[in-house]
Amino acid sequence: MNEGLEWESLQVGDLVEISLAMTPTRVTGVDQYYAYVEWPWGDIDPESRFRWDGGRAFARNPDSQDWADSPYRTDPEPWHLTENAMCMVGIPETIAQVVDIRRCEQPQDVGWLPRPHLMLGVIPADRRAYTDDEDAGDTLHFPSAEPIAIKRAAE
Repeated sequence: MNEGLEWESLQVGDLVEISLAMTPTRVTGVDQYYAYVEWPWGDIDPESRFRWDGGRAFARNPDSQDWADSPYRTDPEPWHLTENAMCMVGIPETIAQVVDIRRCEQPQDVGWLPRPHLMLGVIPADRRAYTDDEDAGDTLHFPSAEPIAIKRAAE
């Protein structure tokens, strides 16, 4: 977790700047709707009641809400990926709005390690018009094996 950010002071509506260095990974599958990649961070939690497969899906439709609302990106974009190809995955420097905060005293069972105790719902700032949609945005988990850089953004 970024030590420079005071998590307890974050509020829904705050703007944050986030980034995650682009990291190489492999495309494990492609179907009509999604490209699936090996997630280069975190480990499967062997004691979890959930079965995470170690991957992440990216929408193949550039006009989809899933693609537009998430700060995570692939290079090349998911609609250009093919099975077993190599690609990059990360978060380019993005200004996002906090749309939800969930703090938990006990680390949460999410299927991977480390188990987070803070879930931060974010949506790219240019998508703020959609914050009333409960499905809008993406979730960042902390602590995280993903070395996400996060700091308050200027209003």
